[in-house]
Amino acid sequence: MDIRRGAATVVAATLLSVATLTGAQPARAAETPEGVTHAENPRVPEGAVWTEEYFPSADRSGVELHADVLRPAHLPAHARTPVILAVGPYFSHAGQSGPENWAQTGPSNRFEDFTTGTGLFARGYTYVMVDLRGFGGSTGCLDWMGKGEQADVKAAVRWAAGQPWSTGKVGMYGKSYDAVTGLAGNNLRLPALRAVVAQEPLWNMYPYLFSNGVPRPNVTGTPNAYNGIATMAPLPDDSARYQANAAYEKSHPECLSDNITNNNEPDPDSKYWRERNLAVQAAGSSTPLFVTQGFIENNTKPEQMEQYLDNHRGVERGWLGQWEHVRGNETNQQGQLLMGRAGFFDEVMRFYDQYLRGDRPQVKDPAYAVEDNTGAWRAQATWPTPTATVKADLANGEYLDDGANTNPAARSAPAPEQWDMEHAADPAPTTDEGAKLKTEAVNRFFTWSKPVPARVRVTATPQITLRAGATGNVLVQLWDVAPDGTAVMFDENVALIEKAGKVSFDLKSTDWTLEAGHQLGVQIGTIGSGNWRDTPSGNTIQVSKARLTLALQNPAADRPTQGDRSPFLDTYLKQYTRKLTGVGPGTFSLGLRGRG
Repeated sequence: MDIRRGAATVVAATLLSVATLTGAQPARAAETPEGVTHAENPRVPEGAVWTEEYFPSADRSGVELHADVLRPAHLPAHARTPVILAVGPYFSHAGQSGPENWAQTGPSNRFEDFTTGTGLFARGYTYVMVDLRGFGGSTGCLDWMGKGEQADVKAAVRWAAGQPWSTGKVGMYGKSYDAVTGLAGNNLRLPALRAVVAQEPLWNMYPYLFSNGVPRPNVTGTPNAYNGIATMAPLPDDSARYQANAAYEKSHPECLSDNITNNNEPDPDSKYWRERNLAVQAAGSSTPLFVTQGFIENNTKPEQMEQYLDNHRGVERGWLGQWEHVRGNETNQQGQLLMGRAGFFDEVMRFYDQYLRGDRPQVKDPAYAVEDNTGAWRAQATWPTPTATVKADLANGEYLDDGANTNPAARSAPAPEQWDMEHAADPAPTTDEGAKLKTEAVNRFFTWSKPVPARVRVTATPQITLRAGATGNVLVQLWDVAPDGTAVMFDENVALIEKAGKVSFDLKSTDWTLEAGHQLGVQIGTIGSGNWRDTPSGNTIQVSKARLTLALQNPAADRPTQGDRSPFLDTYLKQYTRKLTGVGPGTFSLGLRGRG
């Protein structure tokens, strides 16, 4: 961008709130500083006035939070507006996940696509970006969405609602980590928080680093990446206060070491992870939510999404489909919308206008717009809407837990520095056919469904229960198998078998339609995938009493809605399609009631 390369005139304003240390509010709105305009600093969006503020977190820890405030330039200082709030780790003046070579300080452009694409300031909204503790201009130690960061979210919402220029009605907006803070905000049950837009969030913090006791490749890479973001140097023309806060880790080196060791806890039932289980904490919450989720996401995967949404009792809107880690408005170089559905910003603003302004929407949007693997979009009143539940008894078998790379979806882990939540991505899968031929008979086995008599959709969250005869690791995958043996792996998860006996776990949430004549293949075996950092036990594990629970939906009842095939779907199919041999006639049925 020209702003970064040019030698723009530095206009730095240190604008401190009276409430910074005392918690008191200014006596009159007229005392609010005028701030910095786009003409004075090109990093400020057109139509906005920028000020910086500081206020304490809500946990009385002494943590000081920094906010960049963008007010509509055409409104007087005393004009009261609703507030759109984004809280997260990516709002440093120097850059989102690393230095971006800005020529001067200024507010982050992380969601400038949103503020520009919606005409947010012209519509009379204020936009506020708050740095979580330890990031940007805020003090304190990183807390990976624990009680400390939840206190930051609470403080940010209350602060935004309590300003003299605020109507007291706050909406949250974000994608990835700053979508997680929106889910946390809902869980906190804050009266001022009236709407949350959360794109591609984590629904529980644990599955991003572990899967049922098995570490993911990023188990240390992600904490290291966020340590790097937290220690990013401020810009030379940042205020003295901002620079001092940004250097907090220099005088508190324990922040960085604790962030590594605290996250390295494999037990999901530990106190550390219970504190960060957002899906459980959502029980009884009611803030209106607008969420997006890619079922085949290679970053923030749909794990415990269904539990979160089931626990949430308020209004819900959602776009769910077959895309990667993208925003609702993003396009590729060919101009294709990466989620495939048009009108994201329009729908988001109808949502905000309704719940922050009280406007009656002139367009009726579906509660949920869902794209399945055929690329077709449908409207639903909620998600999931299963027609039937099937409990399929699977074949007994055994496998060698050798970790051999026989999995056609096996992937090598990316470098640790890539593993911040916003920018992590799994590389393309690889296959070692020679190794497969030598070992596939001993390190995995399949159970097949009977061919489905008509199209049927696997929806919601599949669950697996089995008895394991030895300790080790287990991988379960679901395959969509065509009559010629061409198959696509569309769902998977793993677990650590800590002791022989019963093992139960969920797979990822999914929405996958099997065509008539196709079979479901259920693979059980060693992990053998770069998606996890497993330690093979070397044990031969006998499996018995395995049962797969599936929610099924009849596609014949779909109500179509607008949307194109998301481009990533074809990339995924290319990566995860292979020929399976030895497919049997099938031992269980996926027929819907009344269809055989």
